[in-house]
Amino acid sequence: MSEAGGIASVLLLFFHVLLFSGKVDSATFTILNKCSYTVWPGILSGAGTPPLSTTGFALQPGRSEAISVPSSWSGRLWGRTLCAQNATSGRFACATGDCGSPTVECLGSGAVPPATLAEFTLDGAGRLDFYDVSLVDGYNLPMSVDPRGGKGGNCTATGCAADMNARCPKELQVNVNGGCVACRSACDAFGDPKYCCSGAYATPDTCKPSVYSEFLKRECPRAYSYAYDDGTSTFTCASADYVVTFCPSPSTSVKTAADQQSGVAPASDSSAPAALSSLQASASDRRGPKPPPFVAPFVLAAVWQLLQLLRL
Repeated sequence: MSEAGGIASVLLLFFHVLLFSGKVDSATFTILNKCSYTVWPGILSGAGTPPLSTTGFALQPGRSEAISVPSSWSGRLWGRTLCAQNATSGRFACATGDCGSPTVECLGSGAVPPATLAEFTLDGAGRLDFYDVSLVDGYNLPMSVDPRGGKGGNCTATGCAADMNARCPKELQVNVNGGCVACRSACDAFGDPKYCCSGAYATPDTCKPSVYSEFLKRECPRAYSYAYDDGTSTFTCASADYVVTFCPSPSTSVKTAADQQSGVAPASDSSAPAALSSLQASASDRRGPKPPPFVAPFVLAAVWQLLQLLRL
């Protein structure tokens, strides 16, 4: 092989590597509401992580919303219920999961307990996503997290599909108009360090499951029930998209006043297949090779010019 031919081969190889080494740089979260009532998702990015394109919105029964999430993002997502805007002050507020913002957007504020939380750290140790559904801060509605199109890790669906409001011990209940709309954590209800895993109970050896966390674990075996419940409640996956579903199984524990007055029927599952099909396609696109934008055309032009010079 001539020297010119060798240089040309190296350049072409270099171009091929650039063209087909596209980096996966985002995930898609599809938030699906299968409740029979409106849910207002809230989203909080972790410290040092930029906020997503939205931090809160209304999601009607049977509807879904897809959100692009950058690589290495960490944060939490939850559902707010019984929300309304004050006709006098204009302030937006929710009976459960409220984030303290006067608007539908949460604007960097987290959920006021009790609230069911979906927690994520994407592209973490070993390039794996870490995710869980937590009841450590209490419970306000059923929720599940289902990875789609992932690889590596165990890629297991997790969550709490049980109606814990109907089962909530009386001393933990949050009641509105005579009905339980959320279930507090024992830490939030009693403030005792043994329930909060604080003070002298701030280690895995000293903070053990309580009668309340064991109750949660029986009902929702894959969800976090107390602070040191990592072994059975944290899951991992790589290069996945995620479906976050409110009310993954039939639940009628909470309804907005408007829903109750209008007699809204339970949400149909008809929107779910379309949402999941779209998500599968998105996951497939992420895993496929993608050229870095604006790089490949310029490299191709440079290679062509060098080849022309070598032929002179």
